[in-house]
Amino acid sequence: MTGASLPDTVWIMSNLQIKSVCHPFDDPRLAAAAIGALGRADAMGLLSRQITRLDESALQRLGAGLAEAGIGQVFVADLVRLPSSDPDRISALLEKVCEALEQSPAPEHEWRTLQDVLGLELLARILDVSESSVRRYLSGSRSTPDPVAARLHFLAFVVGDLIGAYNDYGVRRWFDRKRSLLGGNSPVQTLGKGWSPDYEGAFRVRELARALRSSPAT
Repeated sequence: MTGASLPDTVWIMSNLQIKSVCHPFDDPRLAAAAIGALGRADAMGLLSRQITRLDESALQRLGAGLAEAGIGQVFVADLVRLPSSDPDRISALLEKVCEALEQSPAPEHEWRTLQDVLGLELLARILDVSESSVRRYLSGSRSTPDPVAARLHFLAFVVGDLIGAYNDYGVRRWFDRKRSLLGGNSPVQTLGKGWSPDYEGAFRVRELARALRSSPAT
């Protein structure tokens, strides 16, 4: 079945361009769970091919991305093995995949994806690291320290939310635009120096970006 309506919270990045939905993904809960998992994987740079149909092949590509990054290994086989007649079980599995992605920084993939969207200078500034360090992390000549990897992972999901409302240029501008909801500061200013995803400022920035998923804004 194709042509079913999509949830309002479709998450679109470079490799996730859903144009049609096939049974059983026309089930609202399953569609939301699938788009959530695919969106997070795409934000992390784990989808190597474009996905335009929400169907079983989309889950196969999700499983391939997880396997390559070594994330959620216990879920990979089930992604392609569960019967399509059981949307509740597939939804529950995809929700576990989302949790695994949230807890699994993948800097070797995320550096490349975010550098393509943000550019070297802005990426380094948001993460509060030097451009020379970013170049070393991108090339693999230096391992990404855990605190930087945590910031990078957080930033991947923020950018994933923003891509649904803006093009790449708009995403870059968003980080330096002052916002009343951030006390007149820009997102970069709100994050500050040496920030952590656990900081209040980071929480406020992510909530502001998340709001755009259901209500494209300025």
